[in-house]
Amino acid sequence: MSIRRLPSELIDRIAAGEVVERPASALKELIENALDAGARAVSVRLAAGGLDLVEVSDDGSGMNPSDMHLALERHATSKLPDDHIENVVSFGFRGEALPSIASVSRLTLESRPRDGEGWRVTIDHGAKAGEGPAALPPGTRVRVEGLFDKVPARRKFLRTARAEYAACLDGVKRLAMARPDVAFSLDHDGRRVLSVQPSDGPARVAALLSHELDRHGLGIDTVRDGLALSGVVSLPTFNRGMADQQFLFVNRRPVKDRLLVGALRAAYRDMLPRDRHPVAALFLDVPTAEVDINVHPAKTEVRFRDPSAVRGLIVGGLRAALDEAGHRSAAREQFAQPAAWQAEPIRDEQPARSFFDSAPSGFAAAVVAERPAVFAPPQGRAEPAAPVALAEQQYPLGVARGQVAATYIVAEAKDGLVIVDQHAAHERLVLERMRAGSSGGPVARQALLIPDVVELEETECDRLEGAAGELAMLGLELERFGPTAILVRATPAPLGKTDIPALLTDLAAEIAELGGALALRERLDLVAATMACHGSVRAGRVLTVAEMNALLREMEVTPRSGQCNHGRPTWVKLAHGDIEKLFGRR
Repeated sequence: MSIRRLPSELIDRIAAGEVVERPASALKELIENALDAGARAVSVRLAAGGLDLVEVSDDGSGMNPSDMHLALERHATSKLPDDHIENVVSFGFRGEALPSIASVSRLTLESRPRDGEGWRVTIDHGAKAGEGPAALPPGTRVRVEGLFDKVPARRKFLRTARAEYAACLDGVKRLAMARPDVAFSLDHDGRRVLSVQPSDGPARVAALLSHELDRHGLGIDTVRDGLALSGVVSLPTFNRGMADQQFLFVNRRPVKDRLLVGALRAAYRDMLPRDRHPVAALFLDVPTAEVDINVHPAKTEVRFRDPSAVRGLIVGGLRAALDEAGHRSAAREQFAQPAAWQAEPIRDEQPARSFFDSAPSGFAAAVVAERPAVFAPPQGRAEPAAPVALAEQQYPLGVARGQVAATYIVAEAKDGLVIVDQHAAHERLVLERMRAGSSGGPVARQALLIPDVVELEETECDRLEGAAGELAMLGLELERFGPTAILVRATPAPLGKTDIPALLTDLAAEIAELGGALALRERLDLVAATMACHGSVRAGRVLTVAEMNALLREMEVTPRSGQCNHGRPTWVKLAHGDIEKLFGRR
């Protein structure tokens, strides 16, 4: 087949394929043009999710008729003052956006400069359809009607009007977050859907995402090596089943970059299950020489000169904010059924060794007296407690009053009633001890008097043998003992007594899932989370009031103790007002 020049109409349609994939793509280009024109207010109108109509009006600088004709030509732009495309500071500079959209729709461009008259130009699928005077205030209005009506091969691949509307709404939200100083409004099929006035960044994020971020969000503001990160992220316990509430920006440009998404996920790696996602709006400011924004036609992806520095900034900044949150939890108010409380007889018993004895903290100092097996744990139990000192009333998690179902600790705080899941809470405490122990070298280990031989499948033994060096850093000393057996010589001291066969089975599965792509530190954290689960206090274990209080005090000083290693809340609170509502007092 001989080489030939393509006709201009086909060239425009090919360019449109790069820029305009769906109504949301056209909407994004038009809003970005409005913002780059200095608009202080942007109004959007949609019909049928943008399939029938996309209209963007702004109060920007406007254009005279000659500029309007030039803007409709390919590769014409006002956004590049010179030939250095790496120094772009506007939202974009693609000169083919308007002509590409006009080649696959009926486009009407109306504009008026502040010192001139309004003018209108209409293009119907690439062909000029008329022009003339137009009545409008200073600024620009662009109407896109019948997108892909004459390109059935593209039209049939568009989704439903509802799905296209959702994509358009998401695009408007992202640009509205990127420019909190600009007012935005969105009407869909004659109904006002979104309206925000100029504000500061946090207020704009709260208005466009969830207002609950005021209570369940953490502010981010950190600078490192010329890179700056700001924004807001949710507490781990305030999460979603989809990653649809994650908004990332580079130099105020909305992006969907895999590096940034991966860094966000890594920051929450041991605080959320793999099928849950945080809410986040993060703004990364990078010198223009350190980032390439021209690696994607729609500029939704970027390339960094030093990706490891960017990833470190995000992970470190978010981790620091989550650490400062301490024991905070976003657990919503709970309305539980009343428990059947009863007092247990107090008997003189010989103290027995506790499952807390190995913990190097105040928790281990609690006096432990385990009950004889003949006393089955009742549904609810309480013990006489000494009067609470004034200083103790200031504890954020309160003072223990008893235990329900041998699983939940009930504590009285100054501002309400606190209920703690003892297994989830201790699981986090054990993990943080192991992490703190490994930061300065290997975790302390407890040698077994008689090494334990665990029978496993050969592939599981292979995985554990390959990870023996990493596991040794966490205090677990293993040796291969034949094709289908592992010899355990020592276990991590923070775990105390644990079910070794079950631990090795879970570790083998965890290592198989992690593979070899993660860095050593991340692998250690994830494996440590699995080990901590085996070494924590189980539900069904009866605790004394002293043990309960020791657990509460350690939670208050332990980072990230508001959620367990799987992202579940470790405690909930019923405020005094909530309790009064339950009993009809308010």
